Amino acid sequence: MSPAMAAARAGAIRGRIELRQTFTNAQDLWNYLFPTAAFLIVLFFMRGAAVPGTSFNLGARTLPSLLGMNVAFAGLVTLMMGLALEREDGTLLRAKAVPNGMLGYLVGKLVLIAGWMVTSMVIILIPSSLMLDGLALTSVTAWLTLLWVMVLGLAATLPLGAIFGSMFSNPRNAGVIMMPVMGLVAISGIFYPIASFPVWLQDIAQVFPIYWLGLGMRSALLPNDLAAVEIGESWRHLEMVGVLGAWAVAGLIVAPIVLRRMARRESGSSVAARREKALQRTT
Repeated sequence: MSPAMAAARAGAIRGRIELRQTFTNAQDLWNYLFPTAAFLIVLFFMRGAAVPGTSFNLGARTLPSLLGMNVAFAGLVTLMMGLALEREDGTLLRAKAVPNGMLGYLVGKLVLIAGWMVTSMVIILIPSSLMLDGLALTSVTAWLTLLWVMVLGLAATLPLGAIFGSMFSNPRNAGVIMMPVMGLVAISGIFYPIASFPVWLQDIAQVFPIYWLGLGMRSALLPNDLAAVEIGESWRHLEMVGVLGAWAVAGLIVAPIVLRRMARRESGSSVAARREKALQRTT
């Protein structure tokens, strides 16, 4: 087995261990389950409304969009915050000291995030299927589309999370990225059809992965008739693959470069200095 394959295998084992630990840690479960509960409450209050111009349930239309947003947040924000935190506590320095350690570290994070993403989707979909009408949850095609959109979405957003996480040595500063992310959520048609927005807002939203993830999830779980309220009255799978694929390729080219540069700057003295600053903030 090559050194890179051995590192990837070790990373996958690490990811499974971290995922199992997450399910047994009350704080981690709260951090994951609270947003899920909030989503379900939003959907509950939407169940009596209809998509403008149709009789289709607005909650059922919003659910796939929320799943797409969830994938984007998992790939972008979760990895970004994890990198910033583990850079501060020295985890990345220890990974750097092991041959191909950074590769194993990233594979572990991928396994952790993908595992939780699947679990989160199941937690949302089961009560939603009982609460909302019109979802195409019995179709094999729907589940396959859901799968490939999730995989491509993670490929597009995880490198971005790694890039942004490498930029912040203090995890508290990493929160500044949340403002533009929430702005993109607001204009990406997650809670309301994007076709009703001004054209210039539509153009901005279509540059970024969040809109396409929401559209892809809607194409998987909603009837084809609902494509009529989308831009171009189509699910636009080819454009979706093109945009998400472009983000994935660009991220996979840039992220390793940024991570290597960040890792070269890590040292015992820099970790100690960050710990000292953290202790000063808490005293």
